[in-house]
Amino acid sequence: MTKIQKSDSEWRAELTPEQYHVLRQKGTERPFTGEHDHSFESGTYRCAGCGAELFSSDAKYDSGCGWPAFFEAAEGAAVDEETDVSHGMTRTEALCASCGGHLGHVFPDGPHPTGLRYCINSAALKLDER
Repeated sequence: MTKIQKSDSEWRAELTPEQYHVLRQKGTERPFTGEHDHSFESGTYRCAGCGAELFSSDAKYDSGCGWPAFFEAAEGAAVDEETDVSHGMTRTEALCASCGGHLGHVFPDGPHPTGLRYCINSAALKLDER
């Protein structure tokens, strides 16, 4: 897959300040404040930066963590994972495979069938409702 490449000024022009902070600067929104944390409409969650399909609402659940949570990513290679050693801990970072935008983190404490919890910033997502 060819990654979407844009300059910093192009990203800044296309994203809101919060989206830019999360997607391009690896920031995070405060817990329980994101628009998708407690919404459960049917649809497809896409990258707010490039529109790539990332998650289905069928995989969304209320984990109580304060951010939207999914037990699996969309089919294919929608989400890349990298080791994140920032903030004095080791975590698995979730990134959009298409544009490299920071989405959040993946933890091994999710429900069946995968046992994963993709803890994702609402600012990194756009919902296409069915």
